[in-house]
Amino acid sequence: MLGLSLGRSKESSHNLHIFFTHFHWDHLQGLPYFGPIYSAENTITFHSACSAEDLHRILSVQMEDPYYPVRFDLASATLKFEQIDGEAVRFGNAEISSFALHHPGGACGYRIDAGGACFVHATDHEHGDAEADARLREVARGADVLIYDAQFTPEEYETHVGWGHSTWLEATRCAAAAQVKQLVLFHHDPGHTDDDMQQIVEQAREHFPNTSLALEGRSIAVGNS
Repeated sequence: MLGLSLGRSKESSHNLHIFFTHFHWDHLQGLPYFGPIYSAENTITFHSACSAEDLHRILSVQMEDPYYPVRFDLASATLKFEQIDGEAVRFGNAEISSFALHHPGGACGYRIDAGGACFVHATDHEHGDAEADARLREVARGADVLIYDAQFTPEEYETHVGWGHSTWLEATRCAAAAQVKQLVLFHHDPGHTDDDMQQIVEQAREHFPNTSLALEGRSIAVGNS
């Protein structure tokens, strides 16, 4: 949907930056269908915690035969690859910094500061690692928006320890401890129905009132935006 939206914009070309949290399939499979990579007018820079060489290899492999009919190296856009080295990067008035999350195989979250607002993206994180939990709370302290992994209910989590995901209850605890302004629950379990999700957000609001669900196509205005 993002690619289609950019394709409809009035600009004839785009300079895009895509930040990967990690490379599990559910966070990667949209790339072959991302229209801007097939336009020679675009320049796209991919960012991740791994080396530029490994990042190029990973993105190439997932588009090789028999997985996809168009090889990654046939993309028409100018493609660049950058490793996140722990230092914040700036794009205009936006500063983006990364931090490690607790997830199988590793993952990173992002904090974006821009226009006097702070947005924290922590989408694949399992609570229970004291160091990682403390780091996340510190990074999110005072944020305008915190997106947090809330795939399981507390009851479901009892049989999913080690799967790399957290609960709506832990999300509210993190949001309260970090004194964020708004909590957005993310990484919904595909087995949950819309009714399930409505019940989850209502339960979460009993612990942290300003809680909402991540919804496809939703936009959130923060700061001076």
